[in-house]
Amino acid sequence: MREVAALAGVSLKTVSRVVNREPGVSPDVVARVERAVSQLGYRHNLAASNLRRGHGKSAMVGALLQDVSNSFSSSLLRSLEDAARDRDVAIVASSLDEEPERERALVEGLVRRRVDGLLLMPATQRHDYLAEDLRSGLPIVFVDRRPNGVDTDSVTVDNALGARMAVEHLLAHGHRRIAILGDLPTIQTAQTRHDGYLATMRDAGLPRDPSLEALSLRSPDDAVAGLVRLLDGPNPPTAVFAARNSLAIGAIRALHQRGVAGQVALVGFDDFPLADIVDPPLTVVKQNVAMIGFEVAKRLFGRIDGDTSAPQHVVLAPELVVRGSGEIRPGV
Repeated sequence: MREVAALAGVSLKTVSRVVNREPGVSPDVVARVERAVSQLGYRHNLAASNLRRGHGKSAMVGALLQDVSNSFSSSLLRSLEDAARDRDVAIVASSLDEEPERERALVEGLVRRRVDGLLLMPATQRHDYLAEDLRSGLPIVFVDRRPNGVDTDSVTVDNALGARMAVEHLLAHGHRRIAILGDLPTIQTAQTRHDGYLATMRDAGLPRDPSLEALSLRSPDDAVAGLVRLLDGPNPPTAVFAARNSLAIGAIRALHQRGVAGQVALVGFDDFPLADIVDPPLTVVKQNVAMIGFEVAKRLFGRIDGDTSAPQHVVLAPELVVRGSGEIRPGV
């Protein structure tokens, strides 16, 4: 830093203010310091700086999502990264894969590394184990799923409404035998979407029919096997609600395998790349991932900056995107 200060012709304090992005330094001085930094190959030691300041911040936040390769999780992570970049904060991200023990181990590791905050899409069903971290002041924001056993900020989508939108859309196009492909019932979102499906069918005067349900599906291959089983049954469905994007991918494959793509209607929950160019284009219940990411970042960084207001539980409405696959009528 002394070499940078000498080359730029400024004080050591001015260099510190520039590299720490503090206000009050004129643009021409900032430019001189940044040129000197570039010429000398200087890299700011953020950890040492934070220790010297004594505020205990690591300029890191943890993001524990279910599967960072899934388009929903990866898009959410990107939104958080964009917000973090403006604050010079690093994101440490990991996948939980619906494994509770993995979640606990990763949370413990991030807390030991003194992250400034935590974004969590939990695999556990109860979250009492986070109570001590919350009492100690660690900001934790839940996404996609509500906390259970502790009270902290959360950002979710109205999953019951999304399921109702999908099923009502299929009912409006004349379907009565509507199948559901669902994830593990222990997953909060999967159970809520299943409940929304059942409630909408019941409201339409259609009692629960286990022959229309394929649940506990974890992958596209599981969805292929599950839907093929339903299609090969004695009274196959005329429409399908795939309650997760990866399950919709499997459903598309199954319909093509059986030669009934374009004959059996399909609505998926969650959009994904290329969903609009498959044959037929997929009608989906879409979550506004950019808005979810914005709300998560707003709450997480607000807490890091000192917001001590009561926890907020933000619930966003999904959107039905009509493209073609959900508008196929029975008997086509």
